[in-house]
Amino acid sequence: MERASPADWWRLRPVGDGVTWIDEPHIREFYRCNVWHVRGRDADLLVDSGMGVVSLRERVALVTERPVQAVASHTHFDHIGCHHEFACRLCHAAEAEILAHPTRASTLADPYVVDEIFTTLPPEPYASALYAVPSAPATRLLHDGDIVDLGDRHFEVIHTPGHSPGGIALWEAATGILFSGDIVYDGPLIEDTYHSDPADYHRSMVRLHDLPVRVVHGGHFASYDRARHRQIIGDWLAAKEREP
Repeated sequence: MERASPADWWRLRPVGDGVTWIDEPHIREFYRCNVWHVRGRDADLLVDSGMGVVSLRERVALVTERPVQAVASHTHFDHIGCHHEFACRLCHAAEAEILAHPTRASTLADPYVVDEIFTTLPPEPYASALYAVPSAPATRLLHDGDIVDLGDRHFEVIHTPGHSPGGIALWEAATGILFSGDIVYDGPLIEDTYHSDPADYHRSMVRLHDLPVRVVHGGHFASYDRARHRQIIGDWLAAKEREP
């Protein structure tokens, strides 16, 4: 398989509201994490940081222009690979241990990180068998109801366990923007990881269903509007009710 150039690894797309969608186009879509950069008055927000096979800070100037609060929506490998590159690191208390002491098992790098998740391999010396997430101890622990303050923008932490114990969403009521992480997005949802919990997942989906969102920026796949948000969750809840 061919290898990508470091200069071509990251892709940036403005999506409005001072938000930039950053991702890694050489990773197949199902495994490709969305990284969200939000411009604030006093600081910027980074929601997740990708797989970490190419430096985000070295290759994406946008994330170095001002102080950044790097939030982990949860601690799976595809979401925290570059968190160690940022001085201000935030995650839910339930997954702080994983962020500080990640392993291939705890971050789901096993069994997912294999060459087949790429359309083009990362630059040398990357090797899937040797991939590991660097330690990035949190500098702030988040809990349900906490606020991530950018000065002129304020994001409420919504604890959304189910996909993982410390999963969170970030809600900006003033704009109707929800960064949902991996609890809900417009694609196949993962409910069977080693630390997933069906009852927690159901409670999180019920909680998010009636949130008056305008746009949802998920952890994977494309963003969507309120009607699609309610449809995704409504269909999911209806399917659970039909299960024996």
